[in-house]
Amino acid sequence: MTVGGRADPDRSESFGEELLGLLLDGAHELPPHLVGPLVAKTVARMGGRGTQILLQDYGQQKLVSLPADGVAAGDPQPIDGSEAGRCFLESRPVEVLTPDGIRVHLPLLDGGDQVGVLAVTLDGIDDDTRRLLRRIAGLVADLLQTKNGYTDLFFRTRRREPMSVAAEIQWSLLPPLSMVMPHVAVAGVLEPAYAVAGDSFDYALNGDVLHLAMVDAMGHGLDAATMATVAIGAYRHARRISIELSEIYLFMDRAVAEQFDPDHFVTAQMMRLDTATGRLQWVNAGHPAPMLIRAHRVVRRLDSPTTLPVGFGGAQPQVSAVALEPGDRVLCFTDGLIEEHKSGQEQFGEEQLIDWVNQLEQADHGIRTVARDLSHTLKRARGEVTSDDATLVLVEWRG
Repeated sequence: MTVGGRADPDRSESFGEELLGLLLDGAHELPPHLVGPLVAKTVARMGGRGTQILLQDYGQQKLVSLPADGVAAGDPQPIDGSEAGRCFLESRPVEVLTPDGIRVHLPLLDGGDQVGVLAVTLDGIDDDTRRLLRRIAGLVADLLQTKNGYTDLFFRTRRREPMSVAAEIQWSLLPPLSMVMPHVAVAGVLEPAYAVAGDSFDYALNGDVLHLAMVDAMGHGLDAATMATVAIGAYRHARRISIELSEIYLFMDRAVAEQFDPDHFVTAQMMRLDTATGRLQWVNAGHPAPMLIRAHRVVRRLDSPTTLPVGFGGAQPQVSAVALEPGDRVLCFTDGLIEEHKSGQEQFGEEQLIDWVNQLEQADHGIRTVARDLSHTLKRARGEVTSDDATLVLVEWRG
């Protein structure tokens, strides 16, 4: 059919549109426990079988299969040393020949965050199939994130050990552990994953500005988790009303001081990065100085005037600034990362931290993989001892 001499575009449903439509049309009112069966049904239309949705556990050690009717079960797969783990760490598809076909692993990416891995077996594969699977994986990642807000299913799947109430609070408070955008990337890790209490972080990308905060509330258990919750809540409120960085500190300080006894405090670090220019500003309220990583090596500590921890009534702090170069990374961390030590031995210390950062950076991995590997490597170097929360956040300005 032609209109005004021009041919109408073909609006008939293609096979690929039909497949994606299965997911899109059913997503709106789909109960969370039926996500897996719907994905398996969709993939089966293109000859796929043995479908698995693999989610990362909270300790970032295993990929665990989401339980559902019609979805393949199986033991948790290690992130280190498995094909699914390679797909997860490198954020790219991995195909493996098996006796019954080709096992395809696809990263489930949402806003740069790695939700998990979609795995499916096919008799054969071509570029059209790869394109459809990649798009299906993108929809599945969005679907998991959307449904996660009103179910415990995904949380229970990812929890591989008993979790403290304080840790439950902290995990519910956190943003996604990673975000990868064209100009900027963020990745964070919290240890011990199932017992973290006073450590937390938050970030937001508003236009060209990345906002980031890291806090470490004194003490352990519920008291620390409650203080961290108040500090992060005050930070978000101050950030969202667009006040200056130094005033955000005053706002957080007042909120903590009004809710807790005078001897209670929260160390904190607040940052703003202009992702268009690379100008980084920060305020340090009792945290260890961040480290600047350039060309895969720690080149300096970002020392700056510090103010009193949040809750102690410090004066309006001085804002420090540095100009980043494309590819620079900034490592922020809490003191638990460097103060741990075995009985009778010296603290782990910043020098050992720098040595490990330099070693891991030489592998030239993405920011999410480096953050995870660094946290796990440091834990092993400390003899698996974690008597205090040990949190790190990496920020990369991509230029």
